[in-house]
Amino acid sequence: MKNKLSPIVLFVYNRPEHTKRTLEALQNNDLAQDSELIIFSDEAKNEGARESVDEVRAYLDSISGFKSTTVIRREKNWGLASSIIDGVTKIVSEYGKVIVLEDDLVTSKYFLTFMNDALSFYEDEKNVWHISGWNYPIERDGLDDVFLWRLMNCWGWATWLDRWDKYEKNIDKTLREFTKDDIKGLNLDNAEPFFNQVVANKNHKLDTWAIFWYTTIFKNGGFCLNPSQTFVENIGNDGSGMNCDQTDAYTASLSSSSAVRFVDTLEENTVALNRIKRFYRDQKKSFISRFSNKVLSLFLDKV
Repeated sequence: MKNKLSPIVLFVYNRPEHTKRTLEALQNNDLAQDSELIIFSDEAKNEGARESVDEVRAYLDSISGFKSTTVIRREKNWGLASSIIDGVTKIVSEYGKVIVLEDDLVTSKYFLTFMNDALSFYEDEKNVWHISGWNYPIERDGLDDVFLWRLMNCWGWATWLDRWDKYEKNIDKTLREFTKDDIKGLNLDNAEPFFNQVVANKNHKLDTWAIFWYTTIFKNGGFCLNPSQTFVENIGNDGSGMNCDQTDAYTASLSSSSAVRFVDTLEENTVALNRIKRFYRDQKKSFISRFSNKVLSLFLDKV
């Protein structure tokens, strides 16, 4: 398996322009022509989505530039969470490993190189569960090319069958088994309330998959790998996505490196962890400041 490139699984729905940008960037990757691409296209949820879903599917018929391209058109609307869980499970079960993208992720030319190299390097390190192609816009001084830590990022990611086999979306069990200390750790020592997503799924305010991959990894003591400089830009933070707000706070310049040195010491990088904690806390301060200014502006408009 180490000598074979991982298949790429792409999930698309009803955003033709985002899908085009995602695929054009992927086509430009160094390993694209040697990689198998499998696209899951979700069916329209309602007639309001019909035209844009059909436009996406028509575009997919023109895709080239890969070793092979397979388009799986869902015959009913699965929703993103169910589609990803099903699609990843099917493909990773067949190939043993998988690289996963959604339709709003623009990748660096060397994204596939990084992901495949990481999958090969850490395949036998069973404590490494997840490879992220994205990273936060944090300072890189003092960091290696990559770092290991607890949090799972899903904006371009990869894993192996023997890790994904343990994936469990059991909301009640998660709520029951996570202690206060577990929740604090999952929340990056209360820098960001990730566990609230579990509660929101219980209350049917969210229907997501990623938080349960994170809780699965966390409960098993697994590590996630991030590049210090991102290989992915999320272009869905424009208000068009299902679970993304409009913001550019998560944007950083794409890595142009074709050679990354991996770390073989399996421990959490506290320098990177603390910088990302500070990033989240700074986002909260920025939000409070923007909200306060908006309230003040509304008040002044009335006096």
